[in-house]
Amino acid sequence: MGARAAGVTAALLMVVTLAAAACTPLQQERADARFSLPPGATKPPPGTKPTPQPKPSPTPSPSPTLASKGFPPSPAAARDQLAKLQVAWGKNWETYKRAEFGETWSDEVDGVPGGRNGCDTRDDVLRRDLKDMREGDRNACVVISGMLHDPYTGKEIPYYYRRASQIETDHIVALGAAWRAGAWAWTPQQRLNYANDLDVLLAVDKATNELKSSQTPDKWKPRKEYWCEYGRRWTGIKAKYKLTVTAPEKLALQDLLAACPK
Repeated sequence: MGARAAGVTAALLMVVTLAAAACTPLQQERADARFSLPPGATKPPPGTKPTPQPKPSPTPSPSPTLASKGFPPSPAAARDQLAKLQVAWGKNWETYKRAEFGETWSDEVDGVPGGRNGCDTRDDVLRRDLKDMREGDRNACVVISGMLHDPYTGKEIPYYYRRASQIETDHIVALGAAWRAGAWAWTPQQRLNYANDLDVLLAVDKATNELKSSQTPDKWKPRKEYWCEYGRRWTGIKAKYKLTVTAPEKLALQDLLAACPK
């Protein structure tokens, strides 16, 4: 072999050696690990989006405040709010369905008291409205027992967690009444927020709540001792959610607010 051929051969051997040394076994292992899949996993097809992971549920943490600031409004503020409400007859009453406001109670609501605190909406209402209340040892959201002074009738109604209860959670401005007054035009999330807004809800006597149903104050009123509070709450809800009132409803609310101390 000539000197020139020997030189070419030596140069080729040098290139092969450097290429082999360019990626050591450890470096190759690290590179492979960056792109490897877990055992048993398969590579998703091109263009496939990763499956979103569910958010962990919040740790139950009862809210210290279970009402919006300034709610219910004072008698004077309620009268001002009532004067500004739009007067109109209800619309789309024939399209109302309870499911439009969510199938069940939900903590997945924003901008309303008690939302996303890990507690069931009904438990929040009971914790706010019952007296002599005993909470659960393992879950402070759960109410084991207590006594309700029913705002609609004045009756004292006991509550026990494991017994049939004569207490129901009432939407003061019922879902059907809210629908007719403008909720038909809301988004599903807005309706869910409304259905679980503690400002809209009260723990009350079951039989009385069923009698009240979705009637407005011109058709149903609670005991007279509760007229002022009822008028303040009803008007505050209508103002908060920019719902309309009918002409007879507005006159009835004026009567309710007239019962407030001057």
